[in-house]
Amino acid sequence: MTALEGKVVIVTGAARGQGAAEARLLVAAGARVVCTDVREEEGRAVAAELGDAGRFVRHDVTSAEDWRAVAGEAVQSFGRIDALVNNAALWRTTPVESETYETFELLLRVNLLGPFLGIQAVVPALREAGGGSIVNVSSTAGLVGIPGHAAYGSSKFGLRGLTRSSALDLARHGIRVNSVHPGAVDTPMVAAVADKDWSHVPLGRMGRAEEVGGLIAFLVSDASSYVTGAEFTVDGGLTAG
Repeated sequence: MTALEGKVVIVTGAARGQGAAEARLLVAAGARVVCTDVREEEGRAVAAELGDAGRFVRHDVTSAEDWRAVAGEAVQSFGRIDALVNNAALWRTTPVESETYETFELLLRVNLLGPFLGIQAVVPALREAGGGSIVNVSSTAGLVGIPGHAAYGSSKFGLRGLTRSSALDLARHGIRVNSVHPGAVDTPMVAAVADKDWSHVPLGRMGRAEEVGGLIAFLVSDASSYVTGAEFTVDGGLTAG
């Protein structure tokens, strides 16, 4: 397991599913984690499960004020920030001709504006720590077009661009920025499609949240110290063809 002793990580969307799995894996590897989410009861339960290594902050990722509070809690509780995992996201699907202005804007705000605000909020602490890692959780919908994903795909393609540009801007500070692109992962967010036939995926199944979390732990760790501006798929081979 990737060693993360002494590192302090913020994970957004950590109340359930992929974010909760990431928080657990990071703590198991030695990190201390600030879990954030709008789902307060579930988020507090995950943080309590992590013991002294976990904290919870109720957090709307579209709010710059909330982001300042999250960064402040991390520094106050654990003394520093070493990494940010921009995991929080919303997923909605509809054909482009039926999409609404309200949904398109909402997905852009949560899935793209949120990570942008997060990067700005943590950079001062990462610079003070001598560098660090930012991991943006995008999607295979940020790599290829998918029917019904005009709003979601636009937000995730945008996150891919934000990742690459930020990696170049922040490299001089020793801050690495990478993106992870999961395919279908068995979490509550996509529960409605969990029973589909996944034979079109080369590995023949949905992914598990822990499989994404393991890659994120690597990108947070010093084992990936020469990796920045990169994109990593976790999709069972779906986009390999």
